[in-house]
Amino acid sequence: MAMAAVGIGGGGGGALGLLAPRRRAASWSGAGGAAAAAARRRPLVAVVRASYEAGVGVMATKVGMMTYFDPATGKPVPVTVVGFREGGNVVTQVKTAATDGYDAVQVGYHGVREEKLTRPELGHLGKAGAPPLRHLQEFRLQSVDGYDPGQPLDFADMFKEGDLVDISGKSIGKGFQGGIKRHNFKRGLMTHGSKSHRALGSIGAGTTPGRVYKGKKMPGRMGGTKTKIRKLKIVKIDNDLKVVMIKGAVPGKPGNLLRIAPAKIVGKNIPKN
Repeated sequence: MAMAAVGIGGGGGGALGLLAPRRRAASWSGAGGAAAAAARRRPLVAVVRASYEAGVGVMATKVGMMTYFDPATGKPVPVTVVGFREGGNVVTQVKTAATDGYDAVQVGYHGVREEKLTRPELGHLGKAGAPPLRHLQEFRLQSVDGYDPGQPLDFADMFKEGDLVDISGKSIGKGFQGGIKRHNFKRGLMTHGSKSHRALGSIGAGTTPGRVYKGKKMPGRMGGTKTKIRKLKIVKIDNDLKVVMIKGAVPGKPGNLLRIAPAKIVGKNIPKN
């Protein structure tokens, strides 16, 4: 036992001494070693390209889907009805490059009682002269000219029938689903002695690589994520009912919050670079 203790404690002898990592002197000597050390100390600079919106948008609430008959042609058009809750959309903050480092317009939506918000939230909205609002969204722009805190935003003044919009929302959650429903996998034979019907199958090799690759399509949670559908057409704006009809389906179930912004078209309202 004493000899084993001496062998382990020794710097160059014993089992641990043989397994200890050793630095190569050549890599740390001379100008090459100094340059390598300086490169390790140099901070990494991440290049982030700003994603601008085509314009200021609004928030709305999904009401449901229906069939709209085009008065000109009489053809049925599947539309999603979008409404606006009490309080509407209000500009709550205007950010500029001089004060915040970038230009953006913050919009609030859905009026609520003061008891529903915290004091910091009430102070932030009160500074802009806005009523208590539940939701806040930010639209990053190239210029914020023409927008002031407390300014109400009307959908009919910002968009017209025939315009294209990008709509974001939270998709309907499906829970834990298998590979067939989640990734459109093909099932196996149901007869002829097959024992693999809806099972996933092989998910990787054995010894090499001996693991499952990241991102492998497998069963798991489906839905319930932020989803954007681009270039949807505005079919009808009803100012009396304060609803908007948009062609096609939008993310989420009735009652979900939606973010509506002008559609991005590179080269037209978004620069190519």
